[in-house]
Amino acid sequence: MELPIVTVDAFTDEPFGGNPAGICLLPGELSDEGMQLIAAELNLSETSFLEKIADQEYSLRWFTPEREVDLCGHATLASAFLLYTEELADTEKDLIFHTRSGKLIGSLEGEEVKLDFPLIPTESGTHPYFSNDFFGQKVISGARLARNWILELEHHRAVEYVQPDYNILSLHSEEGIIITSEGDGEYDFWSRYFAPNLGIREDPVTGFAHCALVDFWHKKTDRHSFNAYQASKRGGNMRLQKMGDRVFIFGKAVKMFEGMLNINI
Repeated sequence: MELPIVTVDAFTDEPFGGNPAGICLLPGELSDEGMQLIAAELNLSETSFLEKIADQEYSLRWFTPEREVDLCGHATLASAFLLYTEELADTEKDLIFHTRSGKLIGSLEGEEVKLDFPLIPTESGTHPYFSNDFFGQKVISGARLARNWILELEHHRAVEYVQPDYNILSLHSEEGIIITSEGDGEYDFWSRYFAPNLGIREDPVTGFAHCALVDFWHKKTDRHSFNAYQASKRGGNMRLQKMGDRVFIFGKAVKMFEGMLNINI
């Protein structure tokens, strides 16, 4: 079987920035084991598997190198970008993705892809291990969300400079930990996301995390719109709007690579 494989850098307008996602356009059904093997081979934070089910509608699943996940923003944005720019979808119409997190909608607005994602509620709390300190940086507040934590640090430079011990981090987290702080003037807040238990030491730019960060920062500021920066080594940015229990995520992307994968699985 030959499968087309594409990689796209999401949440950036420059090559080698943002978060790279693998995209596999399926001509038909592929086993879960086959998808997991491909994701492990590509070894990107997430690989999307797309299967067309109707005009402008696709089944969409996401796999890390180690497991399937329920929600992924950057690989969804990359998928929508690819479908629109390769003229596989009508740019004047919405794309509908059927996923484990329900129906997600993508659209093209100028040079940006807009995603309609679910808001992830957060609940104020104190992490049982990282209550006051996160690898040398002071923790000033925390919040819990499903299988993840948000830790607020004092300054955006603390977010940028912190160097986690991933063995310790994996012992004291379920999926991962998001660190965040107020921004630098250009951006409203900064963040980073570490998920060693998903096979991702640090995710370069994370749409999923921002669905929770919007709720976290809305509760602190009462604002509904944010410009956000994720301060990984690659770096990336997005615009965010809270609309009730939904989050609109706006971002750009760059196509990097395409080829064919020859497999017998």
